[in-house]
Amino acid sequence: MRLQQGSFLWYLYLDKIYCLLSVRNVRALVEYFHMLDVHRRNSLNDVLFYHFLHHVTDLKKTQITVVFDMLDWSTLGEISFDQFYMLVCILLAQESHLEEQFMYRHSRPIFGLFDLNGDLKLGAKHFHMFRFLFNIQKQQLRELFHDFDISGDRHLNYNEFKLYTIFSVDKAQERQKAEKEKSLLKKKMSQQVDASQESLGKNGT
Repeated sequence: MRLQQGSFLWYLYLDKIYCLLSVRNVRALVEYFHMLDVHRRNSLNDVLFYHFLHHVTDLKKTQITVVFDMLDWSTLGEISFDQFYMLVCILLAQESHLEEQFMYRHSRPIFGLFDLNGDLKLGAKHFHMFRFLFNIQKQQLRELFHDFDISGDRHLNYNEFKLYTIFSVDKAQERQKAEKEKSLLKKKMSQQVDASQESLGKNGT
């Protein structure tokens, strides 16, 4: 999933630690929500929701429908600003590669969103259904239930899900650290090559 460059969401900033919007950004988002709410119901129905997501992302129609059903937990056929705000933060988290951090910081509401049936447990089908929102790969799903299904019932309760988010954010931080060290090493080697070539040039003259 990618945000469309130049869309309204493109200009919002998500805090990298807490994965929330600033007060200023929230105010702008409220105004944007009211602009989308052409029926003045303080909510968006499925048609308005589809056109919004179709405009700001590259999600397919079936994916947009899945997202709407996930957010419409009251089954009223519409979503409020609170649900809209959650969605925007999820989209910005993925765009900023903060999926793991977002799930860790907001594990309780994310668990609630995934738990469509209210069973207080998540099966593989739940993650498979929504994995495009958090960039979860199929291999990660297999490892998830192999490593964190402590009860062995092929489902994750909230505590098991929380453990998964802690592990995921730690793994993401280690990956980012390794990538940063690799980038610094590459830059250092490049500088050494440039210095060597400059030295050879001076000796040649």
